[in-house]
Amino acid sequence: MAVREILKTPRRVEHPWWLAAVACSGAIILGHFLRQLNIVLNPLAWSSAEIISALLSFTIAASVLIRYYGTGNRVSLLLGLTFGVTGFIHLGAIFEFYDRFLKPAEQLRVPVSWMIGQTLLGLLLLVACILNQWLPWPRDPGKNVLALASVVLAAAFLVTATFLLIPIAPSIRPHSPTPRPWELLPAVVFLIAAVALNGVKESDGFAFDTALVWMAGLNVTSHLIVSQSERLLDAAAGVAELVNAVSYIVLLGATLLDNARLFRQVRTLAISDSLTGLANYRHLVDVLQSELERSGRTNRPFSVLLMDLDGLKRINDRHGHVIGSRALCRVAAILRLNSRSIDTAARYGGDEFALVLPETHPIAAQQVVTRILNCLEADEEVPQLSISIGVATFPKSGSTVQQLLEYADRALYAMKEQSKRGKRQGAGNFEGLRNGG
Repeated sequence: MAVREILKTPRRVEHPWWLAAVACSGAIILGHFLRQLNIVLNPLAWSSAEIISALLSFTIAASVLIRYYGTGNRVSLLLGLTFGVTGFIHLGAIFEFYDRFLKPAEQLRVPVSWMIGQTLLGLLLLVACILNQWLPWPRDPGKNVLALASVVLAAAFLVTATFLLIPIAPSIRPHSPTPRPWELLPAVVFLIAAVALNGVKESDGFAFDTALVWMAGLNVTSHLIVSQSERLLDAAAGVAELVNAVSYIVLLGATLLDNARLFRQVRTLAISDSLTGLANYRHLVDVLQSELERSGRTNRPFSVLLMDLDGLKRINDRHGHVIGSRALCRVAAILRLNSRSIDTAARYGGDEFALVLPETHPIAAQQVVTRILNCLEADEEVPQLSISIGVATFPKSGSTVQQLLEYADRALYAMKEQSKRGKRQGAGNFEGLRNGG
């Protein structure tokens, strides 16, 4: 729960340089300590870790691409494609590792595929910070995929060509203060990416944005630790591989949390009205059907109120559509105020609302009507609002959704006509008193 809350509530460090310096120093000290341990890891364990990293990369790629199609965030698309390529590089690193491990003379050289994969990932993390801001983008999703796939493949080609064309292969120098100096290159790239990502302002509050910073920081730690490694499979190399896998797990967890949040938002939008936040017509019908089934089993009544905001067109014409929309929201707020947790308030149509009251007989439903009318009357905001309300109760008023709504609709218009007659009579009495005077 604590990890989830941290991921859901991203925090930015205003001045991360001192924190980065402390973390980097700690990673180098830890690597130096592990360097002194006479531990040799099982090659199968390292291979398993690489396979797990590859699977995590593919899973992250799929999850981040889902996030892209849900949010349209092109940085997500870029990183999703990057992790897909990185997953294949992790698989290729296994074959290169065994080729070096089986040749004692080659065990003092760092697998080039490891260097390519990590440098590419760090570089594209850095590119992602500025790509969406500085480059123009087409609106067509297919063109976005094509453009960013070209960027990822071009970066992969350039990084691979750079490492393969360097005359001196990445080597291990056991007696040097830094046995693997090549590891400092991706460490620096990840460090710059972490600081740049930390400075990116969040607009959506997604956990993925914060997890990217942590992932980049963990990769800095991983490369600084492994820079102290004297053999392919010593303790420093093993811990570095573990930290690398943890960075992938952190990012995967964040993407899964974000996708769950997106699915929840989609579900909420599917059953709610965008203006008032109440349930929409579709959800209202589902709730009524569920109440019919439940009340049919328990033989207990339930009621539904159907309401119509009087004079919405007049409010729109006199005060404007913004005030008209505000009037609808005011009614919605009063319905929420007078609803229990088991009740369902919904926007039935343009200026019509409904309130489903489980376990409620007609007398209790009339009490709710009175409370709603009193709240509207006490509302001092201009313009003054009034509503007409019709009540239907199962099973007396009907035994189907359509019958209940039709009964409530007839009761609503009966109340509306009664209100109009009352106003006409009041106006006639006033006219008679004036003429008589």
